[in-house]
Amino acid sequence: MTMIQKIRTAIENGRPKETEKLIMEALSQGVKPSAMLEEAMIPAMRSAGEYYKNNDGDIPRILAAARSMRKGLDILEPYMETEGVKPLATIVLGTVKGDLHDVGKNLVAIMFRSAGFKVIDLGVDVSEKEFLKAVRRNPDVSMVCISSLLTTAMPEMRHVVKSFRESKDMAHIKIMVGGGSIDQEFADQIGADAYTETAVDAAEKAKTFLV
Repeated sequence: MTMIQKIRTAIENGRPKETEKLIMEALSQGVKPSAMLEEAMIPAMRSAGEYYKNNDGDIPRILAAARSMRKGLDILEPYMETEGVKPLATIVLGTVKGDLHDVGKNLVAIMFRSAGFKVIDLGVDVSEKEFLKAVRRNPDVSMVCISSLLTTAMPEMRHVVKSFRESKDMAHIKIMVGGGSIDQEFADQIGADAYTETAVDAAEKAKTFLV
């Protein structure tokens, strides 16, 4: 089994320490960080995401895979910068005000990072003003991803999207929504640019906005 295959297997099986060890070993052997990312880490998270979608959400397993992925990215990011690998785009991400759930949001953040996006994660319970402020502070942001698991937080999501649409300097921002309480019909109603059911789909959908 090659180092690339070992790294992929470690992530898929949710073994963060083993992932770290293998990546450090691969670096010492001269394996390119971009090769590890594209041939091992991204396919591993895609595989874990598909498993999550098809097995009614085995949360512990997908979170273990996500932790492994995060550990690997933490090691590789400095090397990717020296390789001159630029992010595809910058995304602001957060769970709306009134909702403290972060499992889905964290998975989306991992998938975006592994797909080559720079992610500014605002956390949970994020107000409309905080979303707007984050975008204004980071002029390179081109997308905002808003998450909510609770139906009680859906009006806040509507409020966030409305605020972006009414801000003249935000016309270029694409807005993606997702979470357990959200569906395509609601996304259309509030004027979001996209809705996806899974973290894997979110990263793929975001790529379609890149020109």
